[in-house]
Amino acid sequence: MTEITPPPSQHPQTQTDYINWIRLIRSRRVGPATFHRLMRSHGTVTAAIDALPGIAKQAGVRNYAVCPFDAAEAELMEAQHKGYRPICFGTADYPALLAETSDAPPLLWAKGNIACLAKPVIALVGARNASSLGRRMTHIMATGLAEAGFSVVSGLARGIDAAAHKATLKQGTIAVVAGGLDVYYPRENQQLYQDIPENGILLSEQPAGLIPQARHFPMRNRIIAGIAQAVVVMEGAARSGSLITARHALDIGRDVMAVPGHPFDGRAAGCNFLIRDGAALVRSAKDVIDALALPEQPAQTKIIAHNKVMDIPTAEAHARIMTLLSATAVTEDIVIRDSGMPARTVSQHLMDLELQGRIERHPGGLLALAS
Repeated sequence: MTEITPPPSQHPQTQTDYINWIRLIRSRRVGPATFHRLMRSHGTVTAAIDALPGIAKQAGVRNYAVCPFDAAEAELMEAQHKGYRPICFGTADYPALLAETSDAPPLLWAKGNIACLAKPVIALVGARNASSLGRRMTHIMATGLAEAGFSVVSGLARGIDAAAHKATLKQGTIAVVAGGLDVYYPRENQQLYQDIPENGILLSEQPAGLIPQARHFPMRNRIIAGIAQAVVVMEGAARSGSLITARHALDIGRDVMAVPGHPFDGRAAGCNFLIRDGAALVRSAKDVIDALALPEQPAQTKIIAHNKVMDIPTAEAHARIMTLLSATAVTEDIVIRDSGMPARTVSQHLMDLELQGRIERHPGGLLALAS
């Protein structure tokens, strides 16, 4: 069950407001989920910044310092100089579906046509070493979806991603990148980086100049899944970034679809596994649209027994939570359920443990012991 984060009560209006917004999200051990918790608790970004050192001290973190004003100001000034637009969580331009996810980015840097985000969105993802047939299929699928009024989102990687963006350049495509908007990765897609903003839009939660590392790609994938109404895997190996995106989509309740492939082709193994496990089999844009139109099954009512729980010492609560976690990431709902403590209490202790660096929050809001 995904926790829907309400919009912060105060959005940036002035340069100083934007700088403080950046300061909070760039502060050490403050990820998206912690950012939203702080905003819910304190109401404004300035109040959250003022409270953060004290919260860190209570969590046992010594000499904690918030991101310096000058560093945040430099990020904002560089982005503005390069023509990037900040889209803050809770504002009218922020992608509506993405805002419903528990780890929605507090800030997205954007370059291009913001109107693309207002249309219904379908994600097309797949193998970097895509086959010729896979690229042709992606071109046909993307073109059909764009003609039907959808925006197509992908990750601007080589292969399937690049084919999806090229097919929808004129209609306006959405590209979510893992690094800064000014970092061409892969280098061969430099022309796409330059062409997309004419009708479409580039998005990133990272500051300009950041060269993407391995950890940034799952973070990018959760944005792709969060923006989209459905994720269609065109080609993908059994273990691939495309399947990570599909798992994110399933975790947040999005539709997952896949194009079938030949059993002997390793690039189709992931798609075939998804179909075997219940993903909709699609062969055209019409199949995707028809699948979206299917009536939803009645949602099962989730009944949670709330036992009366006496207040327990912080150390004991932390120990109880730590015993429930391992190197394998699990959802916060599972931790709350198995801890036997109220959700609000667990959320507060989780924030303490994150600030202490004892646990990590993975894309999709999943929790694991710090590596």
